[in-house]
Amino acid sequence: MEFARRLLTFRTERKLTQLALAEQVGVHVSQLRRYEAGTSQPTLDVLRKLTVALRVSADALLFGQGERGPAEALRFQFEAASRLDAQELEVVKSVLEGILLQHEARKLIQAGGTPNQRTGRAGEQ
Repeated sequence: MEFARRLLTFRTERKLTQLALAEQVGVHVSQLRRYEAGTSQPTLDVLRKLTVALRVSADALLFGQGERGPAEALRFQFEAASRLDAQELEVVKSVLEGILLQHEARKLIQAGGTPNQRTGRAGEQ
């Protein structure tokens, strides 16, 4: 579900009119209508005010279920890893970072570029 639909859903679940929410957030009701229609996106400040007025997290407003967090196939492993002691957790983080770096390097090589060419940064390795 996209942002506009989630905004509309949260507003109606809280039994707020467009006018009431617009007043709480400090925007004109026509602007709120544009957000709900998907023709305009709020600024970061307005987004923050929307989350407060709707009593939801920014993640709930911006992301649908499954758009954030670990893939379902890894969810149990990440839950189990959260119970490790600090030293074991550092090992897991190091291994994961190494695999992710290797993945990004492979993507760059397949794309025919170098890290500096892709990021536009000179002198970085």
